[in-house]
Formats: sequence, C-alpha cells, structure tokens
Amino acid sequence: MKRSVRRLGRLTRCGVEAVRRAARSDDRGDVPGWVLITVMTAGLVLSLWAVAGPRLEATFGDAMDSVVGGP
Repeated sequence: MKRSVRRLGRLTRCGVEAVRRAARSDDRGDVPGWVLITVMTAGLVLSLWAVAGPRLEATFGDAMDSVVGGP
C-alpha cells in the first residue's frame, strides 16, 4: 500500500513538472493536443450513443406520443 502511495506521489510530481514546463514554453496553440481532445470526445460520445441510443429513442418516442396523443 505504501509503495502505491509513493508511486502515485512520484507520478503526481512528474505531472506537475510537465505542466510547469509546458506553461513556461513559448509554444502556443498546441493544435495536435486539441485535435486529440476533440477526437477522444467524439469517440466517447459515439460509444455512449451506441450503448444508450436505443433507450433514448424509445424514451423520446414515448414522450412524443404522450404529447401528440399517439397510438
């Protein structure tokens, strides 16, 4: 357990140092990073839609039927 906590502490320190280095650098507009975030977000939306899509369609259909007075 202590070993995991120490490892996590090291990883956290490395992450903080990486953020500090990135903040100090003159590189602005990291386009590949934004592209990665966009692609990952699209993948997350598509995977959630694949899992929840049929249920959402059924819920929407039920709601519309109750408003319109469907079958």
